[in-house]
Amino acid sequence: MPCKHCHENKERSQTEHDKLIHRLNRIEGQIRGIRGMVEKDAYCIDILVQVAAANAALNAFSRELLGEHIRTCVREDIAAGREDTVEELVATLHKLMK
Repeated sequence: MPCKHCHENKERSQTEHDKLIHRLNRIEGQIRGIRGMVEKDAYCIDILVQVAAANAALNAFSRELLGEHIRTCVREDIAAGREDTVEELVATLHKLMK
C-alpha cells in the first residue's frame, strides 16, 4: 500500500506550497535573466556567475523539498513498516549527488 502522501500525490500545506512556488518563481526569473544575458551577448563570466546562482537556488529548492519529504512521507512509511521507502530515499540521494 503506497504512502498516502507520496508516490502519486502529496498533500502539502498552503504554507509549504506557497514557499515552494515562490522559490520556483525566483528560479524561473533567474533563468529568464540568463537567457536575456545571452541574447545581449553579455560577458561569459557574468553569465556563468548567474548560472551558478541559479544552480544554488535549485539546490536550495531540492534541499527544502527533500527535507519535507523525509519529515513526512519517509517518517510515516517507516512507522507503517514500509522499509522499501529507505531504499527509494537512498536511490534518490544518489541521483541528487551526481
